[in-house]
Parts: sequence; C-alpha cells; structure tokens
Amino acid sequence: MKLEKVAIQLEALGNPTRLQLYRILVRAGDEGLPVGRIQEKLDIAASTLSHHLKRLVDTGLVTQERQATTLICRAHYPGMQALIGYLADECCADGTCPPVAREVVA
Repeated sequence: MKLEKVAIQLEALGNPTRLQLYRILVRAGDEGLPVGRIQEKLDIAASTLSHHLKRLVDTGLVTQERQATTLICRAHYPGMQALIGYLADECCADGTCPPVAREVVA
C-alpha cells in the first residue's frame, strides 16, 4: 500500500463525524446500511452526511450500491484490512515489541 493513500485514508478518518460514520458501517457488516438509517444514527443533515460519505468513498474505505431508490453503504473491508495491515505489518521490525498490556477486569 502506498504511503500517500494511507495518509489520505487516515486523514479522512481523522474527522470525528467520519470516524463515527465509518465505525457504524463496520459494525453493520456486509449487509451495510441505507443512507437514511445512517442519517438517523448520526442525527446530521442529509447534505452533511453526503459530504462525509463522498470522502470515505473517494478514499476507498466505503462502497455504495443503489437498490431501486435506496442507496446502501458498506465498509469496504479489503480497504480497511489493507490500512490496518499497513500500520501493523512491520510492528517491531527494527526492535523488540513491548509486552502486551493485559486489561484488568474489576
């Protein structure tokens, strides 16, 4: 994966609304969600949602499919995996990894 593409994707996810939108779509699974349902969940104007969706689609993190009059949005899982892989694939390649912190359950 190219550094420029990763930077653009991370920049897109750096916006709180887009990050929340992306997490909603990741949680929705392969079925995705209609735009109207996303708008309800985020409680934002349709024009604002359209702007944020376009940015995520343009960066390759979200896909859209028209089903009759409904626009279904889905997280593009291969794009997400490529981004995560880029960040983690060379973890500790030039040194020793720190110990994994264990979460204490109270």
